[in-house]
Amino acid sequence: MLNSLDTGRRLALRIVLLQLAVAAMVGAVFLVARGHRDAVSAVAGGLTVALGTALMSVQALGRLVGGAAAFARLLLGLLLKWAVVVGGLGVILFKYKLPPLAAVTGLASAYAVHLMAFRFKG
Repeated sequence: MLNSLDTGRRLALRIVLLQLAVAAMVGAVFLVARGHRDAVSAVAGGLTVALGTALMSVQALGRLVGGAAAFARLLLGLLLKWAVVVGGLGVILFKYKLPPLAAVTGLASAYAVHLMAFRFKG
């Protein structure tokens, strides 16, 4: 075993907090550049990713289990994350009819944090 569950939990918490910070920054940029609706849309897009990441990490890093069960928990967490992200994006775009460019920008920015967290060790 290379890493403990505590290490994974700390990394997941750091990623979620960074995703929330990036969502707030992207929302601030859209507030200045495009207005209130775009800012809300951008923040909501980023929040869906952060919520999905948090739920996935709770599911995948819940308790110590064997290899096959850990893989199953990881897959279930990933499916849960995608359900939250796709469902949240659907709510943002179709129910509340918020601007799609801002929502996708917030979503992509939050995912960029997730990708960069594994690129840089720290």
